[in-house]
Amino acid sequence: MPRYLVTGAAGFIGRSIASALLARGETVRGVDSFINSKRSNLVGLEAMEFIEGDLADPATCAQVCSGVEIIFHEAALGSVPRSLADPVTTNLNCVNTTLNLLVAARAAGVRRVIYAGSSSAYGDTPTLPKHEELLPNPISPYAVAKLAGEHYVRSFARVYGMETVVLRYFNVFGPYQNPSSPYSAVLAVFCRKMLAGEQPTIFGDGEHSRDFTYVDNVVHANLLAAAAPAEKVSGRMMNIATGSRITLNQAFEVARELTGYSGKPAYAPARAGDVRAAQADIRLAGELIGYKPVVDFREGLCRTVEWYRTVPAGA
Repeated sequence: MPRYLVTGAAGFIGRSIASALLARGETVRGVDSFINSKRSNLVGLEAMEFIEGDLADPATCAQVCSGVEIIFHEAALGSVPRSLADPVTTNLNCVNTTLNLLVAARAAGVRRVIYAGSSSAYGDTPTLPKHEELLPNPISPYAVAKLAGEHYVRSFARVYGMETVVLRYFNVFGPYQNPSSPYSAVLAVFCRKMLAGEQPTIFGDGEHSRDFTYVDNVVHANLLAAAAPAEKVSGRMMNIATGSRITLNQAFEVARELTGYSGKPAYAPARAGDVRAAQADIRLAGELIGYKPVVDFREGLCRTVEWYRTVPAGA
């Protein structure tokens, strides 16, 4: 039986975690409904047992949890703008699915669940860097939904004794991230448009800052969280990022250099729900699981650009 379950296994973070597990010879099961991912992302993961299914269905959750020891719960309906347009569907695919999975995991005797949290839970609190003791202040329905999932995960540790860990990600980017959706993350859009010689758009004045985190750092953190002693991590939440920040204008300049794009960005009004500044304090993750970033922003963006060069648009 598979030892590990990766939810959202056809999404770019889930796929990256599954790939890392398979590379070290682990037995892995993946599940995805393809609501927010691509079947093509499963290429190269043929050694993984894959189940197509929706975690909104309790029967699917029971099926995928059977016999599993550790779950990496990456499945969610991401994007702040999407949640503003359709908060009900975001809630269903972030909150309901997480609760369904936790109930099934407990019934199946799963030992540990590692949950993909979101830095959007901090909202627009002015404190920088963001540390785990700050009170949450979510703005968008997406942020509310991801925070609700965190609370459910931590509750199952407190009241049921399940080992759970929340990793609160900051602006993850890298290969396999979808650049073609109107809700796509900014760096994926930058890469694809610049390589095609098309003008990318920056919403706002470009001075919004983010702790852009290359996906290998997130994979590294998940593997550390899976192996950490329960007494150190169960029921805990920690930031996963680089501990630095870069503005969208600065990110554009680095991307322009790496892609060879010669134009300038277009600017459009800032979007509702967007946070002005984000930067993580990552000391707690260092203390609890020994985490530190393994790839910096520039190197990560370089690897991302090179990946998009090799993958046809729309693939």
